[in-house]
Amino acid sequence: MRGSRDATRVTGGDGKRSGWRELAARSVEQKEQRSEDEWTEGRRRVVMGRLRPPGELFVPEQRRPHAIAHCQPLYRRDTSINRPRAPQDKMLQPRICSRLQFAQLGAALRPARTYAQVHAVDIKPPPSIQPTVAADGALLKQEGSRREKFIPLRTYKPRTPGLRHLKRPVNDHLWKGRPYLKLTIARKGQHLGGRNNTGRVTVRHRGGGHKRRIRIVDYKRYLPGKHIVERIEYDPNRSAHLALLTRLATGEKSYIIAADGMRAGDEVESYRSGIPQELIASMGGGIDPGMLAAKTAARGNCLPIHMVPLGSQVYNVGSKSQGGGVFCRSAGTYAIIVNKEEVEKGSRTEIKHVIIRLQSGEIRKVSADACCTIGVASNPQSHFKSLGKAGRSRWLGKRPEVRGVAMNAADHPHGGGRGKSKGNVHPVSPWGTPAKGGYKTRHKRNKHTFLVQDRPRNQGKRRSK
Repeated sequence: MRGSRDATRVTGGDGKRSGWRELAARSVEQKEQRSEDEWTEGRRRVVMGRLRPPGELFVPEQRRPHAIAHCQPLYRRDTSINRPRAPQDKMLQPRICSRLQFAQLGAALRPARTYAQVHAVDIKPPPSIQPTVAADGALLKQEGSRREKFIPLRTYKPRTPGLRHLKRPVNDHLWKGRPYLKLTIARKGQHLGGRNNTGRVTVRHRGGGHKRRIRIVDYKRYLPGKHIVERIEYDPNRSAHLALLTRLATGEKSYIIAADGMRAGDEVESYRSGIPQELIASMGGGIDPGMLAAKTAARGNCLPIHMVPLGSQVYNVGSKSQGGGVFCRSAGTYAIIVNKEEVEKGSRTEIKHVIIRLQSGEIRKVSADACCTIGVASNPQSHFKSLGKAGRSRWLGKRPEVRGVAMNAADHPHGGGRGKSKGNVHPVSPWGTPAKGGYKTRHKRNKHTFLVQDRPRNQGKRRSK
């Protein structure tokens, strides 16, 4: 009986058991016979996150139905799926949906892009930190800011507390030795701690500091001929670096403010005394302004400012025809030539003034024969440095600044009282002069005749209240 019962169970004698097995076998056969295009129309649309036209995408032949038998179709069958394959269809082959939960979340995915769509996107170059000048001399607004540029600063491992916050610009090209002694003078008798000849303090917060020698810098650059840059030196008396030049004709040496990017071995020349005859002969005996600018407007060259093209960056800019440079001598500063004023004298036209824009936003006139140097003043990362400790400020000759609210009432108008409040008064200096709010001290009769447009107050931004 046991054997016959087992035989009946296997052969299907028992109706309930054999019906269940037949139903399971039939469902398996139906799942295996299900075509791949049903899964394509449903699952691919869900995985891609959007509805596609019928028959746009399909599953390759090597994917058998039994691997996706558990995925139920969501859309009706499309018989047009058996079209020839396109080359671009082979690029879009997402992974097979292995879980029903993943298929339900597929609608929240982002739409996919084809290979052609990805490579058709134009890649824009990074924004430049240099300002752009239009043809008429107007400044164009730049995308991005100077802060977005990578600033190479040297940091130190905090072996001492003074090294923890110390940051310095990377200037490995500087000369490690002493300066050229013949172009320096001692600072004896001049390090007076902010006091005048009577011994009274005229400039506060100054005193002490390391001994220095004053470098004699050639701001006028009247020596003609070619010069070779011997080395780039550090100067403790200014934020920019100095370049030691050697004149090829006589071997005479001189100091100038180095341009950003200038290195030892570069060749510079000054055309302030006139244009050399060799240069005129190379242009065919005449002077072409465009060709002349192409041959002379190189980094580090000194030119009369009327010879420089519009939109150029210059530093060490003079104000008078016979004087030296007085503007844009600090680290990283430059001026932009905006326009040239021409006047008619008889049958010819001469340039009388050149209009420049300073970094403060001020637009002013300078003489057409004033000197200027092509480029940007060296050490532009100077203002990103951090001294790291108070002692370095003392090495530089800077004494502490005490706030007025921390003083007594007899020493400052903000002093005294209980707590650290200056009272209901506007900020003033120790002598009562308003310290904020744009208080002007220049007399009205001393007009600025060379001023075209004053610099914007608060850097052109609305003052926060």
